Amino acid sequence: MATEEHGSGLQIHPMDQFVVKPLFGDGPVHWYTPTNVTLWMGIAVLAMIALLVLSTRRGARVPSRGQSVAELFYGFIHKMVEDVAGHEGLKFFPYIMTLFMFVFLSNMLGLIPMSFTTTSHIAVTAVLALLVFLTVTLVGLYRKGVGFLAMFWVTSAPLALRPILAVIEVVSYFVRPVSHSVRLGGNLLAGHAVIKVFAGFAGAMGVASVVPIAAIVAMYGLEVLVAAVQAYVFTILTCVYLRDAVDEAHH
Repeated sequence: MATEEHGSGLQIHPMDQFVVKPLFGDGPVHWYTPTNVTLWMGIAVLAMIALLVLSTRRGARVPSRGQSVAELFYGFIHKMVEDVAGHEGLKFFPYIMTLFMFVFLSNMLGLIPMSFTTTSHIAVTAVLALLVFLTVTLVGLYRKGVGFLAMFWVTSAPLALRPILAVIEVVSYFVRPVSHSVRLGGNLLAGHAVIKVFAGFAGAMGVASVVPIAAIVAMYGLEVLVAAVQAYVFTILTCVYLRDAVDEAHH
């Protein structure tokens, strides 16, 4: 987070922390190149395995700290899926639980100094959102067939307005992956960039840096909250979308 002062003034580059770099060498990044993104996604997966698998493998009556945390997450997500997507939605609980934990742990790992926030990249969040979109669409078509398209026909509206509303519903349905991914990536990217800007001022102001340092502490606390809330929002939206595919009720 260093800043430099040249003849043109203070130089702060808050977006440098989001640059994708190869782990080995300085060559170009191809689709098969191991990068800082793949490294930290791998660390998130390992953290998820450690929390959900290794810490619960004994299934002790008196749970350890790790098992207690894992059971807390399990109960929280299970209730969310059941409340939002219904009993039929529980069939997809393992997928939704894995999705939540990956996003949550990726967000939290990104708050470690010198780490990389993988979920700040639209390339990552877009893939997650597209997987949700394809899952919901394919499950809906499999379970309901052509009847799945009834969700676009608002029967409660006047007949003259139904074609217009159908177009709006179709457009909004296909925009879901965009809003789903941008909401997560944009919030994390913005918060980390603001922290980097404050850090740049703190490094340049010397003794007077107490103000930007205080701002960094406040922003860091806010980012911890944002990391948890955005994982929750991403997951609950997944449950809402899944309800369209498994719920028998139509508009």
